[in-house]
Amino acid sequence: MRIEINGLLGFILLVLDVWAIVKVVQSRASTGWKVLWIVLILILPLLGFILWLLFGPKD
Repeated sequence: MRIEINGLLGFILLVLDVWAIVKVVQSRASTGWKVLWIVLILILPLLGFILWLLFGPKD
């Protein structure tokens, strides 16, 4: 059962990260900021997502 729960949580995090990356690409932020946010989300998936929610582009 533990593997199934971890797999589900990992899948949810993957979906949230992909959603965040799509939102970053669609934002009006400069290209440099977009690249920085995408790299941060890819390298640190959970922390990057949380930081993006708190400090990312809001448009």
